[in-house]
Formats: sequence, C-alpha cells, structure tokens
Amino acid sequence: MVSKEEIMNIAILSKLYVGEDEIDSLTEDMDKIIAFADTINNASDEGTDFDNINNLSNVLREDTVVESFDREKILANAKDSEDGCFLVKNIMK
Repeated sequence: MVSKEEIMNIAILSKLYVGEDEIDSLTEDMDKIIAFADTINNASDEGTDFDNINNLSNVLREDTVVESFDREKILANAKDSEDGCFLVKNIMK
C-alpha cells in the first residue's frame, strides 16, 4: 500500500501541488494502479507466442525508383519559394 507520505514525496518531486483533501483519493488511485500492474506482471504467458501473431514474414515492400513531379510545377503552387524550396513563415519569434 502506498502511504500518504509517499504521495506527498511524489508530488514534491513532480513539482505538483496536492491539497490535503486530494491525498486520500490519490493514495487509493495509486494503490489501484499498482495492483493492476501487479496483475499484468503476474499474468501467465505460457504457450503463447507473441513474436509473430499475424504470421507475416515480410511486410515491407521493395523500394522502387519512380519519376517525381517537376520541381517548378510543384513550386508554382507555393505562396513563397526560394532556391527551389518552399518558404514558410517563422512562428518562433
């Protein structure tokens, strides 16, 4: 079981404010989370092969070279372009 002191320590480390009225519900929620993790950790995986559940051998396609669109045609749709590239507005100001 998780103690109230541990919840407060986690809150301090996380730089979160936890009010006195929230500690009991957080302690209960943390206990439920840990119990769920224990359930998953203790689940049996005997007789189960998860390596290839879909029986797929090679799902990747071969790389093929195909003709691309003309750069000038593509840039004709651009609002602004320079040196064969799209110009975009810098929003990090």
